[in-house]
Amino acid sequence: MLIRVLFMYILLTFSTHALHLNTFAVFELKEQLQMLYINMWELLTQLEYVTPDQRLVVYEEIEHIKQQIVDTIDLLRQHDQHEHP
Repeated sequence: MLIRVLFMYILLTFSTHALHLNTFAVFELKEQLQMLYINMWELLTQLEYVTPDQRLVVYEEIEHIKQQIVDTIDLLRQHDQHEHP
C-alpha cells in the first residue's frame, strides 16, 4: 500500500511539471492572441457602420492590433524554438 502511494506521488509530481518549461507562458500568449483576434473582428465589423471621420481612427486601431498579433505570434514561435531546438 505504501509503495502504491509513493508511486502515485512520484507520478503526479512528474506529470504536473509538464514536459515544457514555458507551458503557462504559452497558454497566456495563446489567450492573448485569441483576445486580439476578437478585437480585430470587432474593428472589422465597425467598418460597416462608422462615419468617414471615424473610419480613419478604426484603420489606425486595426494596424495597431495587427502589429500586436504579429508580435504575439513571434513570441509563441520563440517559445516553441526554445523548447524544440
